[in-house]
Amino acid sequence: MEIKKSGSQPSAPGPADWFSGTVRIDPLFPLREPARAAGNAVTFEPGARTAWHTHPLGQVLIVTAGCGRVQRHGGPVEEIRPGDVVWFEPGEKHWHGAAPSTAMTHIAIQETLDGKAVDWMEKVTDAEYGA
Repeated sequence: MEIKKSGSQPSAPGPADWFSGTVRIDPLFPLREPARAAGNAVTFEPGARTAWHTHPLGQVLIVTAGCGRVQRHGGPVEEIRPGDVVWFEPGEKHWHGAAPSTAMTHIAIQETLDGKAVDWMEKVTDAEYGA
C-alpha cells in the first residue's frame, strides 16, 4: 500500500505544444506496471483547452469544479459541470477545456498501450472552440 499525501507531488504547467491558455497538471497516480492506468487532476483557466488528441484505450474525465467544454471530432461543443463523467472511445479524436469565462478542473484517467497513452494533434482553433 502507498498513500500519496495531498501536496506531496509538484504541480506542472500544461506544455504549450498540447494546450492553449493556462493549464496546471497535478499528478494523482502514475502508471505502475502491470497496471495500465494513470490519472491527473487538470485545471484549465478560462478559455484554456487541450489540442485535438486521441487515446489508444480511451479516456475518462470526471469534472470536479467549474464549467468546461468538450467536443469529439464532428460533434457539437458540449458543456460539462461538476459531477459530469465523460468517456471518450479508444481512438476518438477530441478536445476538452474550460468555458470562456470560467475555470474548470477535471480528473483525467487513461490507460497506456504499447508505451503510449495519448496521440497529440493540431491545436483547437478559436472558431472550433467558440462553435
